[in-house]
Amino acid sequence: MPRNLHDWNLTPTEAVAVQHRLRSKVRIKSLSRRVRFVGGADVSFNRFSDKLYTAIVVLDLSTLEVIESVRVRSVARFPYVPGLLSFREAPSVIAAWDHLQQKPDVLMLDGQGLAHPRRFGLACHLGVLLDTPTIGCAKSLLTGIHEELPTPAGSAVPLMDRDEQVGVALRTKRNVAPIYVSVGHLADLPSAVDLVRRTTGKYRQPEPTRQAHLLVNQLRREDLIRNQKQRNKQK
Repeated sequence: MPRNLHDWNLTPTEAVAVQHRLRSKVRIKSLSRRVRFVGGADVSFNRFSDKLYTAIVVLDLSTLEVIESVRVRSVARFPYVPGLLSFREAPSVIAAWDHLQQKPDVLMLDGQGLAHPRRFGLACHLGVLLDTPTIGCAKSLLTGIHEELPTPAGSAVPLMDRDEQVGVALRTKRNVAPIYVSVGHLADLPSAVDLVRRTTGKYRQPEPTRQAHLLVNQLRREDLIRNQKQRNKQK
């Protein structure tokens, strides 16, 4: 697998250079195989902490039932730098990926793909390293602008950065803030938006990333309870 494309012991300047170099490896194409299993990944951390909480879930696309999940606690080796978060988060996602028995046909990331200032967000980075189809499905906007969305669920408008479309703003629930869908790797925008729509249920987030988000929050709560118990014993 082509995951050894760069060192992880990098300065921010070196990381930017890696983004520019690997951007040419991103391939945009319609999903070439039938999607049976779709994965969702999320990484959570406190802004000033180096502890990361990571989860990947794998869902059966036909039922949206979780068939496997992996949770990982790790320590970040890269500082918190906006625009370079993949260098902080990707190693922990790869560690979780390696523990999966059932690899998904597509991995959906709670983060950006091409909707990134250098067109190389987390979804692009992991897609290239894992050589697997990936989609960025972010809750917040990193780059680009879009027109006002109609209120009905399912409404979508292009996300534009200057004259280039880098993604889609998609309203998954009526009168609820949109999510931002962009290509990661080995996918194209129509198939990415279609998959997000197919995996969205009662909530704003699609089920793959929502389920992963629930798991990382569970990990954080477990650590919080454990730390509180330890403090109580020391009193």
